[in-house]
Amino acid sequence: MTENHNIPQLVDHLFRHESGKLVSVLTRIFGIENLDLAEDVVQDSLVEAMTHWEYKGIPDNPSAWLFRVAKNKALTTIGREDHKRKYVSSVVHLLKSELTAEPALHHLFSEEEIQDDQLRMIFTCCHPAISSDSQIALALKTLCGFSIPEIARAFLTSVDNVNQRLKRARQSIREAAIPFDIPRGRDLDKRLDAVLETIYLLFNEGYSASKGDDIIRYELCEEAIRLAQIVAAEKTIRQKENVEALLALMFLNASRFSARQDSEGRLLTMEEQDRGLWDGQLRAIGLYHLHEASRNNSLSIYHILATISAQHSIAPDYASTDWKSILSLYDILITLDNSPLTRLNRSVAIAKVRGPHQALAELETIKDEPAIDKYYLFHATRAEFLIQAGEPAPASAALENAIRLAPLSSIKDLLNRRLVRLTTI
Repeated sequence: MTENHNIPQLVDHLFRHESGKLVSVLTRIFGIENLDLAEDVVQDSLVEAMTHWEYKGIPDNPSAWLFRVAKNKALTTIGREDHKRKYVSSVVHLLKSELTAEPALHHLFSEEEIQDDQLRMIFTCCHPAISSDSQIALALKTLCGFSIPEIARAFLTSVDNVNQRLKRARQSIREAAIPFDIPRGRDLDKRLDAVLETIYLLFNEGYSASKGDDIIRYELCEEAIRLAQIVAAEKTIRQKENVEALLALMFLNASRFSARQDSEGRLLTMEEQDRGLWDGQLRAIGLYHLHEASRNNSLSIYHILATISAQHSIAPDYASTDWKSILSLYDILITLDNSPLTRLNRSVAIAKVRGPHQALAELETIKDEPAIDKYYLFHATRAEFLIQAGEPAPASAALENAIRLAPLSSIKDLLNRRLVRLTTI
């Protein structure tokens, strides 16, 4: 046993890393129609961990301890609720016999089976009977351990709205009798887009966190990469290039993690970053996946975003960045995704190639979008263009709006530094 300090942080860590695994394997045991039961058992196991470790100390292998508790609770739950629950899974009968229960649990909780169950859960969450917004919310909740407020921030929507999406998803699972299985053939390809979008949302929440004190939530990024690798390992997927492109994008972005903050934890822009701190190994992995993604001339949003990220990654310094190529890539991207966020990002390349006035004109076309107007980065970007255009007064007002809307203290600090420099010129 180890000391019991930082138990809440450890439980949160375990929740991020293990809850998706546990919910997936328990859903296979109880059946997808009893998803709520699987989630309750995982939650109870985590509460027991926090309570037990507070008095007994943290075990040497917390994950193994948590899995053992979850196994015991699964057996107890089946015995206790057998009279009021309908179990349609093919394995639950094995757990009702003392003779077969232990070997069955050993098999079900093996690493290979857990990975298969997570893949089943990913594609179950993204079944076409579930609306697209509910698909992503359900996957983030069940597979990735997102809280409902975190999902709301990721979607730029309300907690009530997320609750309604999750309620509709569970209702659709029951009404459509969705199987807890990996689809095959065309059905698998159809559902792959929603799966990749979910994983990308998870990575983005880690890459630019919406809560807490840290700009990067490394565990969420690691979890997103892990889920993408599970999907990529599935031999029956024919659109492997899209998965490879997403992996390329995530690894290339992750390669810059170490340089995004200075020694005092202050957020740095890409121009300010020490490129010597960029992780060459992660960049090489990202470029390898990008090469693999380009084998069959496929083109997806992830291909373009990964190529943009690669352009940044291969530039020896900020001044050497090939902004013309990046703008050309954004011009292609908006034919696939003409969202306000894509056009906001494209405006940065416009400013570099065509000047701040054209970039400001681009922002005018999206300024009335409700989600964009409440997004701090819109106002921060607009402020930068106004500074470049020689308009310090409106730039200051835009920076003040950005500071007010920024979700993290580290972002507010970065923007405040920019405002101080502007007002002292």
